[in-house]
Amino acid sequence: MNADVKRENSVKSILKAFQIIEALDRFGELSIAQLSQALSMDKTTVHRLIRTIKEAGYIVQNPYTRKYSNSIKLFTIGSSIIERTGLKEIARPYLETLASETKETINLSMHSGNTIVYVDKIESNSAIKVGIKTGTALPMYCTGMGKAILAFLPEDIQNEILDNTGFQKRTEKTIASREALIDQLNVVRKNGYANDGEEYVDGLISFAAPIFDYRNNPVAALSISMPKLRYNEAENREYYVNLVKNTATVLSKELGNANPLHEHIL
Repeated sequence: MNADVKRENSVKSILKAFQIIEALDRFGELSIAQLSQALSMDKTTVHRLIRTIKEAGYIVQNPYTRKYSNSIKLFTIGSSIIERTGLKEIARPYLETLASETKETINLSMHSGNTIVYVDKIESNSAIKVGIKTGTALPMYCTGMGKAILAFLPEDIQNEILDNTGFQKRTEKTIASREALIDQLNVVRKNGYANDGEEYVDGLISFAAPIFDYRNNPVAALSISMPKLRYNEAENREYYVNLVKNTATVLSKELGNANPLHEHIL
């Protein structure tokens, strides 16, 4: 086998290894057979690559189910990247201000593949809490922050995400189809914010706005979330919407964006 062929095979193996990691990120814990089926990859190849990735510490095996999942090592790397972007450090004072003003939970997330990842939050002091842990990855289609980012992504990236989205009903109010989601994303683009009306968790209300980098890419989102029983549509909606949009605009400017896309909608 000549050097070029060896190099090509090595590249293919690396790409397949990343496909396995991405599949585990998308679907969670899977067996060799399930990975083989999901990736249209023969079981022998999956097993060989899994063994290598596991030895490197990026995949772990459940001793009871014998299934595989991504390890905390990937989260650690991702956390380091987040720290280097400076977003958490820049955003923290604004999150604290929002938490002080609203007395509700304030969340910050970043776009990651087909998901959003919660990177920071300030929990409400109320006995009734609705927050989701930092480091949690959630689907974009049924979360306020996910829709806020998704609505402003370039069409080709948006379509790729939608092509790989399974519209699972998390609650009775979860968006159930691509067509319904696209209609809602059009409204998000028009208004400059997204809301989650019990679409991911029963009893959870949130308002979210996208944060743009210096290239006008929606790289993150900010949200105010609260239990439905503490939310009053007439008294709270406009107040929360303005707060989250204005804060997201300021954060976009902090990231070097002189003219955030949604500033025109404020």
